[in-house]
Amino acid sequence: MAFSEKSIEHRKFGRINIKKSPRASRISLSIRPFEPLRLTVPTLVSYKRAEEFLERKESWIRKNQEKIRKLEKSYTIFSETSPFRTRDHELEIHRSDAGEARVIVQGGKIRVRLPLRAEIQDPAIQGIIRKGIELALRKEAKEHLPRRLGELSRRHNLGFNRVIIKNNRTRWGSCSQQNNINLSLHLMRLPDHLIDYILVHELVHTVHKNHGKKFWAELEGLYPGARAADRELKKFRMDIY
Repeated sequence: MAFSEKSIEHRKFGRINIKKSPRASRISLSIRPFEPLRLTVPTLVSYKRAEEFLERKESWIRKNQEKIRKLEKSYTIFSETSPFRTRDHELEIHRSDAGEARVIVQGGKIRVRLPLRAEIQDPAIQGIIRKGIELALRKEAKEHLPRRLGELSRRHNLGFNRVIIKNNRTRWGSCSQQNNINLSLHLMRLPDHLIDYILVHELVHTVHKNHGKKFWAELEGLYPGARAADRELKKFRMDIY
């Protein structure tokens, strides 16, 4: 399945990543903190038409860019002195004479190399640092979540087809009609008891596809205090902040 992507500097909206995808049925826009505006376009739609779409959406873009700027101000600004670590990785930010920023996740470190003149508070730089953190979380998720899901599956005699790790920032997990379990890599930022809650929750969905009384009765039997765990989960944000 072929994808193509290019980055442009728009005269009104700044940097924009345009991605052509055969999976896309229509042009769509997304804006996330510390990331360029993202435009996803069906394969047969020209870049010219995509840019025309941007013009028509100017009011929506400006409104939401302002919201994102306010949100960015509430987030942590990572710097060379920021003490930050995931479960298994520690963030290290260094300056070098390299021409561009680089991130390597290796040996328990998230190593970010920034050009000497880079402004640490630049949203693009903050986005690169967060991408490094996400790489570490993905690595940890792939090492931990399938193994733990397998343990809980065997313990509760609830089988599943396969597990897929995604960078999902809207749902911690989901279970398809084919019993494929999708898990967000951001689960690795939760305490262990809430990770287990999500995993058992999705395993119960292999039997009950909705959140009806039977679902909650079985979940509560396998994970006592499920309702309380569900309320506690709402205190956690999926974005890195």
